[in-house]
Amino acid sequence: MKRKPCVLMVAALALGGCDQPAPSPKSFAGLGQDASAFKQVERNHPLVFPADHGAHHGFRIEWWYVTANLTDAQGRDWGVQWTLFRSALRPGAETAGWGSPNLWMGHAALTGPLGHQSGETLARGGIGQAGVSSEPFRAWINDWSLESTAADGIAHLKMHATGKGFSYRLQLDSDGPLVLHGAQGYSEKSGQGQASYYYSQPFYRVSGEIVREGQRVQVTGLAWLDREWSSQPLAAGQSGWDWFSLHLDSGAKLMLFRVRETSGKPYRAGTWISAQGETRALLGEQIQLKELDWTTQANGRKVPTRWRVQVPEHGVDVQVEALEPRAWMDTTYPYWEGPVRLTGSLGGRGYLEMTGY
Repeated sequence: MKRKPCVLMVAALALGGCDQPAPSPKSFAGLGQDASAFKQVERNHPLVFPADHGAHHGFRIEWWYVTANLTDAQGRDWGVQWTLFRSALRPGAETAGWGSPNLWMGHAALTGPLGHQSGETLARGGIGQAGVSSEPFRAWINDWSLESTAADGIAHLKMHATGKGFSYRLQLDSDGPLVLHGAQGYSEKSGQGQASYYYSQPFYRVSGEIVREGQRVQVTGLAWLDREWSSQPLAAGQSGWDWFSLHLDSGAKLMLFRVRETSGKPYRAGTWISAQGETRALLGEQIQLKELDWTTQANGRKVPTRWRVQVPEHGVDVQVEALEPRAWMDTTYPYWEGPVRLTGSLGGRGYLEMTGY
């Protein structure tokens, strides 16, 4: 029997759909729900490229996530987000037709001196609306795409998306290495065994064009691609996360996150990345994150949009401030995502994502 089209209403980060229960309120978007039927993330599992640039059927959730900090000829700052999520209704390989277990969602955003705009698009697996191939790399959903422009994995990409009142076409080029987070790509998210496979390409240089309300603007800058897949990345008592990807003026990079607990201290981890791509894993008390200012969004939710971030081991004591405090993603499962600037012991720019508020 063909599955009814109502499965297209699934959220990117949850297992919604006609044959799934409502997400648990105890974790963001139901990511703390039991997922024992799916493949599990394991320690000492080597990541293999280019195969791991592609989809991982059998796991419940994964995403391809690009954020870019851009500047135009007038010196104005902009930010761009491109994201593709795959969510599985049940374990199993991709199949042709409406029987596919995969549901797809894309998020795109443009943030700048004139405000924040975002878009969302949904697609069903198995019928050609969305998908990912690893050789050559191509990720797409409807007419949005992120794809390789050379036969070298994901070192050179072109990226395109459109939303209401905005669009962008950008070229991303990197000569830096891929970065494996945690223990060679095994990234813990709690003290209870929740984890994901997680790697990044944080060394992209960007050029291209953004369009806002019909006005074309040429931009250049830096971009960061995150790849993550798992079946249960959160524990039931974890309500959401705060995630930072920071480009320091020295050329070094810094990824930090904390996963908030409904009771108890948040789980903190991160990666220090030298300008040459050498990495150092960070955990717990090595990272200090403190909210300084909160901003009320149009929907009445409050989120912290200015932070003090400290990593004493690497001389980091900075204030991280949102370029646009109201960069709310008004999507099926809403969250905050936007570009930030750094001041303090080090200068730089980057992106901040906050979920579960």
